[in-house]
Amino acid sequence: MKRAWRFLVFLLVTEWRMYVGLVRLLARRSDVPAGAEPVPYVGGVALLLWGFTTVSVIELVALHLVIPWEDDVRLAADVLGIWSVVWCLGLTGCHYVYPHLATADGLELRLQRHRPAVTVPWDAVGAVRVRERSVESGRALQVDDGVLAVPVDKRTTLELVLTRPLAVTVRGVTTEVHEVRVHVDESREAARTARRLMTSGAADPA
Repeated sequence: MKRAWRFLVFLLVTEWRMYVGLVRLLARRSDVPAGAEPVPYVGGVALLLWGFTTVSVIELVALHLVIPWEDDVRLAADVLGIWSVVWCLGLTGCHYVYPHLATADGLELRLQRHRPAVTVPWDAVGAVRVRERSVESGRALQVDDGVLAVPVDKRTTLELVLTRPLAVTVRGVTTEVHEVRVHVDESREAARTARRLMTSGAADPA
């Protein structure tokens, strides 16, 4: 019973996040706090996301025209179709309005939501490399042999080599990693930003 309740709460929270993402997308208000720099990652799946949305719109119109207007099924199909379009737009919006964040303290990795899933502090990063890799799994967060991967479309483009182990929690299991690989749209620009913030952080005794 407790597991079913947690799953229901998860669904409701996810649904709410989709609506917030849609509102922010329409208002063109990305969730980027003052002092932070956005590190977008949507480019890898933007075409796919907009493709799903377009298909949902086409399906909504097609079913509306095919099903007889006096049939209650048509109303149900319209409601379901509108919900599908809104949900797809919300999911797309979350990818745009919740980018990763490069702050003075570290790189905050976000998964289409406000709260970061993982924060990598700059004082734990020894090197930043631009390198594209493929991963087998499509999971948003995955750990393999001490490496945390945050891929988009099963690809990562930026690597952070750590000087000390970083504890991360993935699906309820806490593991120490020595390297973080993440997909970002502009990997070279993100690398320059990371190195600049690492240098400024090292120069600041506070």
